[in-house]
Amino acid sequence: MATLITERKRSALTRGRLPRYTPWVIAASAVVVSAALLSLIGFNVFGWAVLSAVLFAAANVTAAAIVEGRRKATDKLASSLIYGAFLVALLPLVSVIWTVLLNGVPGLLTPGFLSTSMNGVTGAVDNAAVADGTPVLGGVYHALVGSVLITLWATIISVPVGLLTAIYLVEYSAGNKFSKVITFLVDVMTGIPSIVAGLFAAAFFALILGPGTKTGFVAAVALSVLMIPVVVRSSEEMLKIVPNELREAAYALGVRKWRTIVKVVIPTAISGIASGVTLAIARVIGETAPLLVTAGFATSINMNVFAGWMSSLPTFIYTQIMTPTSPSNSDPSTQRAWAAALLLILLVMLLNLGARLVARLFAPKTGR
Repeated sequence: MATLITERKRSALTRGRLPRYTPWVIAASAVVVSAALLSLIGFNVFGWAVLSAVLFAAANVTAAAIVEGRRKATDKLASSLIYGAFLVALLPLVSVIWTVLLNGVPGLLTPGFLSTSMNGVTGAVDNAAVADGTPVLGGVYHALVGSVLITLWATIISVPVGLLTAIYLVEYSAGNKFSKVITFLVDVMTGIPSIVAGLFAAAFFALILGPGTKTGFVAAVALSVLMIPVVVRSSEEMLKIVPNELREAAYALGVRKWRTIVKVVIPTAISGIASGVTLAIARVIGETAPLLVTAGFATSINMNVFAGWMSSLPTFIYTQIMTPTSPSNSDPSTQRAWAAALLLILLVMLLNLGARLVARLFAPKTGR
């Protein structure tokens, strides 16, 4: 008798509900049906994925409307749209990563690519490598060094300026007119095109050192124009979330304001500030336009950012694509460009992972 009552309760609870395996059955059916339909008109992976998703969403919503009612069907329709939008947004990222990996790994694994420069590599060298089937000569070492040095100097310029500006806006300005002007200018700087920053730096140093001045330091100044607003905004938001009770406690003990900021406020917000700085570096390390007009491009290693043209990863990719070393045989240059693009993506990925690690390491320790 008790077993019968239990079975009736289960039946009442599951009545009007689809089995848990229904979505999997619908998904498998959608995949098979879409593959069969596309085989008639020409099969391709992208169309197969899109058609499978559409058929799955339509069948899933229809089944829910028939068995579970309009409310559940509406819920499944909204869920399908959300998941679909997520997949559409994810598709370009996956496509870019896959394309760069497919084309960049062979060049990145070429012996000497990371340890040699393009000094002495000519069209004849590339033609001989293709004709003989030997590994492509020439590497990205000079561009990698240039990117690191230029970004390092841009960080040295941007972080103190951006952090001090954020401290003034949060701790000293009290919402006065000058702070509103600074906030407006920071917002304007956030949206300026990168080429404008490069032209500004080139024109500024042309007035000081003469027209045509191109060095790594000029490029660093151009990148700092792009970094400063990012550092200001991220640091400002991190300083704002520091509880006022911490400041008031320090003031009650007679601690001066500057010392409170240095010893209490900044250590509390240091994880978010460090993360924002790292993301700002990742934002500018791939800029190409400002570097073309401020640092130029070179085929040899230049360790001095204050003299001579300096190559970087973005400009190296640009020159290898636009002006191949061998115009009649561009395959070696294309291989180098894809490998450098993969290296640049790996650097940006490492910087983003570093930002998360820094945020975790410097986060305030909490206890019971």
